[in-house]
Amino acid sequence: MHELSIAMSIVDIAIEYAQRDDAHEVREIEIEVGTLSGVVVDALDMAMAAAVKHTICDGAEWKITEVQARIRCPESGESHPVNSLFEPCPECGNYGHELIEGKELRVRSLLVD
Repeated sequence: MHELSIAMSIVDIAIEYAQRDDAHEVREIEIEVGTLSGVVVDALDMAMAAAVKHTICDGAEWKITEVQARIRCPESGESHPVNSLFEPCPECGNYGHELIEGKELRVRSLLVD
C-alpha cells in the first residue's frame, strides 16, 4: 500500500510548513488527488489516520478532493473529462490529446495554530 508512504510525506510537508510559521498544531490538511494519479482515495484516507498519530497533525482534519482528469484535443480545441488516457475525444474521435489535469497529488492548503 503505497498510500501510507504518501500519507507520511503529506504529514512531513504539513509539519515542515507549520514549523516555518512557528505553529504548534496542524488543524486541517486539504489534499487534491487526480483521478489518474494512481492513488486510491479510500486507502489514502485510512493511511492518513495512521500517519498523523503522535505528530503535531494528530487531531487534524484532512479533506481529500478528487480532481477529475481532463483532456484537451488539438483537433477540436475542446477539453473533456475522461476516466482513462485511452479514451478518444468525444467531439472528433482523435486520440492525440493532451492531459491537462487529473494526475495531481498535492497539499492544497494547511490550517495551523
